[in-house]
Amino acid sequence: MKIARFRVADGPVRLGRVDGDTVTDLSDVPGVGSSLRAILPELDSLRATIETASGAVHPLSDVVLEAPVDDPQKYLGIGMNYAAHAEEARQAGVPVPENQMWFNKQVSCIVGPYADVERPAVSEQLDYEVELAVVIGRRCRHVSRDDAAGVVGGYLVANDVSVRDWLAKRSPTFTLGKSFDTHGPLGPWLTTADEVPDPHDLELSLTVNGEERQRARTDDLIYDIYDQIEYLTTVMTLMPGDILATGTPAGIGAPTGSWLKPGDVVRASVEGLGSLENTVVEAR
Repeated sequence: MKIARFRVADGPVRLGRVDGDTVTDLSDVPGVGSSLRAILPELDSLRATIETASGAVHPLSDVVLEAPVDDPQKYLGIGMNYAAHAEEARQAGVPVPENQMWFNKQVSCIVGPYADVERPAVSEQLDYEVELAVVIGRRCRHVSRDDAAGVVGGYLVANDVSVRDWLAKRSPTFTLGKSFDTHGPLGPWLTTADEVPDPHDLELSLTVNGEERQRARTDDLIYDIYDQIEYLTTVMTLMPGDILATGTPAGIGAPTGSWLKPGDVVRASVEGLGSLENTVVEAR
């Protein structure tokens, strides 16, 4: 099942079921409302109703897709978690961490799958990172690796947009360099976990103006999704709607100085989950 947040023209944001190239409005389904985060813990009980709902149907080309979850309590990302990317970093003189290395992206960075991404006035070192993102489906703490699949609500495509000089020099905790406004495109919809038989066997890719920059499979993850959930829930309670960006593969712009510039169109895709397409603009 694929669930989107969308609006028609300047109308209110609604939830909808995505089927092929259409979205069915779920506004009249009791208990659904307009917040995906709010219904995540109830998706199992709502599934039959959502799957058979017959609200207004809109072509996807006629609606504006919003970030499927725009109000998570936490948006966490893991660094250097693909083997090829870690080697890329090592060759550039960046030490490879011995354990999972997590950072915060402030939730105010989140934008929709086709929203503009701003190049900030304070830096030209704007970089891209295609990632598979996990959306937590229920409140959980101290989750074992064996039980971790059961707390996943679904999956999204993420572009972990990064301002490299702010990561390396201005904010050594990563938080600021990862959290500029508009630097968290997510979407295009939530694909529920039951539709992703093996999240560790998916292809990711990213192009800039049609030129391929990244391509890899999630079997190159150093710490897989279930390792990540076990590690994080040792420390904190994860809540419905929390987003985990699981790492980016090799091919980022930093090693060659291939920074994004205004006018660039960045397309990030994950097999079976869809694509984001964001245009870079000067900060307003």
